[in-house]
Amino acid sequence: MLAVGIMIGLAALGAGLGLAIMAGKFLESAARQPELIPVLQVRMFITAGLIDAAFIISVAVGLLLAFANPLASALLAEAAKVAG
Repeated sequence: MLAVGIMIGLAALGAGLGLAIMAGKFLESAARQPELIPVLQVRMFITAGLIDAAFIISVAVGLLLAFANPLASALLAEAAKVAG
């Protein structure tokens, strides 16, 4: 459970930093060239979706490992074989 918490926490940290850096660069670019704001805005939203998708996938894998744990049944089956 600790590993799941660390995985989700680091994914959230990475997504937050990625979005913050991207938004800062967008504002910097928009201030330099205001005529490109529509093009930059579309690219920013696409990139934000990709960054959030990576975070959501990490949360889904973490929840899978926390609650469905596909490895536990295989380990228990192997332990039963070894024990007798």
